[in-house]
Amino acid sequence: MKYNGPKARRCRRHGMNLYVADKYDRILQRKPYGPGKSAKTRSGRDSEYAKQLKEKQRARDMYGLSEKQFAGLYKEATRTKGKTGDTMKQLLEQRLDNAIYRAGFAMTRLQSRQFAGHGLFLVDDQRVTTPSYRLRPGQKVTIRSKTKDSPTIAAILERHEKYLPPKWMKINPASRTIEVIAVPGPEDAEQAVDMRLVVEFYSRT
Repeated sequence: MKYNGPKARRCRRHGMNLYVADKYDRILQRKPYGPGKSAKTRSGRDSEYAKQLKEKQRARDMYGLSEKQFAGLYKEATRTKGKTGDTMKQLLEQRLDNAIYRAGFAMTRLQSRQFAGHGLFLVDDQRVTTPSYRLRPGQKVTIRSKTKDSPTIAAILERHEKYLPPKWMKINPASRTIEVIAVPGPEDAEQAVDMRLVVEFYSRT
């Protein structure tokens, strides 16, 4: 199941702002320790399994996937040539909701998932309402005409005026388009996640 509890609790548990929103930075500054009554006094080192589990949960929460979705992505990566961890990064980056966020057309992945789920973006002029839709080189993502000039989109683009998107996409803020020009490489994915630990977790279960 996908985690639907307090997001601040997850951020404190992982010691980082998983959801990018400013309010979680403020919470982490105010409470720079894990949740629970004894969080401040806990000591001891995590076992290797605990480290792997935490990293898997961190990556899953960061991209907003359910356990079933994330495990399925790992299984798909194992059936593909190349390093499993690098393939997982590629598959995560190619998601429509992630692309909208990485292009600077949403402030957070949570917001980009809402945009994608509500069908605000078209892929090759076809409305897509599946956030997990996998983009491929040559495809073009555009904002629906009725949404292009919305104040929300305008404000997001203004805040991202100097933002540099990853090299696998070409962005045109004026026309509100995302052009996929390459397959994402491992270096394009979230560097805060150690996918090696994620692969180790699944390979032992």
